[in-house]
Amino acid sequence: MKELPVRKKQRLAGYDYSKSGYYFVTLCIKDKRELLGKINVGATAPGRPHVELTPLGECVDETINKATKDDVRIDKYVIMPNHIHMIIAIDAGDRGRSPLQGIVRNIKSFVSKWAGSSPWQKSFHDHIIRDRIEYQRIWQNIHDNPALWTQDKYYIPDKP
Repeated sequence: MKELPVRKKQRLAGYDYSKSGYYFVTLCIKDKRELLGKINVGATAPGRPHVELTPLGECVDETINKATKDDVRIDKYVIMPNHIHMIIAIDAGDRGRSPLQGIVRNIKSFVSKWAGSSPWQKSFHDHIIRDRIEYQRIWQNIHDNPALWTQDKYYIPDKP
């Protein structure tokens, strides 16, 4: 019988994700397919690239904007052609469970139901933001992401 590969653990071992804090989260589309939009240069401000969302990208945008609850808010996000970056702020209180996985699951689930199938890669990437300087650097990176699309690790150049 063939042995199954061992999957890499996605969450930080030993970290209590039920704690309040700020998290940098990335959700990816399967196979890096550009289903969420296209980068458009100069349509909103001269030379300032932005993402023109597809209907699926608009669904993601609407879902993210509705995701804020009493204990969870999305401070900053960008929807790129094949992935999403977000800063999620959590005020967990004494609930004893992680709202981070719940909000990601809700976003993915709602968008998948709308689309009729799941466009998402399994799991998600998270990074615990440890201080204000790191928060500001990540916030700026999210803001600048459309302008730096061709240098993004998720970018796939057009084939000639």
